[in-house]
Amino acid sequence: MNQILVTEKLYVTPELKRKKKMYKVQFFISVFLICLLSSYYIYAEYDRNKSEEVSQFLLSEVRTTEDDTTKKSTQNDALIIVLNENESEQVEQESVSTNEIISNTTVDGVTYTTEAIITIPKIDITYPVLSETSDELLSISVNRYWPKLDKLKPNEVGNYCIVGHNYRNGKMFGRLNELVNGDIVVLEDMTGRKVQYAVYNTYIVNPDDTSCTSQLANGKPLTRRELTLITCTNYGTQRLVVKCREV
Repeated sequence: MNQILVTEKLYVTPELKRKKKMYKVQFFISVFLICLLSSYYIYAEYDRNKSEEVSQFLLSEVRTTEDDTTKKSTQNDALIIVLNENESEQVEQESVSTNEIISNTTVDGVTYTTEAIITIPKIDITYPVLSETSDELLSISVNRYWPKLDKLKPNEVGNYCIVGHNYRNGKMFGRLNELVNGDIVVLEDMTGRKVQYAVYNTYIVNPDDTSCTSQLANGKPLTRRELTLITCTNYGTQRLVVKCREV
């Protein structure tokens, strides 16, 4: 018996055409978004690496002698640094009381000084601590968050607070969550004095909770050296606080 092969003809309906067109549009949108997100990630990573280079350059300049491109001087235990001297804006020196820093420098329009070096062996980081806090300065290195310049210097009796970005690549304070009680943090001031602090508490607070910056203990001024480290957590919705005290 002969077999009869029947080929069904596929009819392309308007609805099928519409769906096919829609799938194409969705595909191209998906490819575009993937490219966009990839570009953003690559740029963000590049930006973080550049920030790391700047902070490490500052660190190296703190620890080396004067060269042709960087000028540094010590005034009242604060190291003042000028990067790209030919491109930086000129800043007039201001005369202030003898217990304050008497001059500042500008890097891309941002004024700052380097007043300490923080080292955390467990998470393998060492950064210069810049004397003020701003978005621009946080992109360069970790910053003194509290108290103000005329209140407390590094390694003096009181609560010295440092804030830094929580980068996913582990730079800055990106691995601060790994610290546990007993871990050591070393703070070196510009006199070369190094003080070791041990972690004694870690906790998370809301952004508007600044109680970790208090200079009091049981309602009285602190009588010991303390160090408080702060960074973002939970996608920037909260803050991780690491409390340390002198060993």
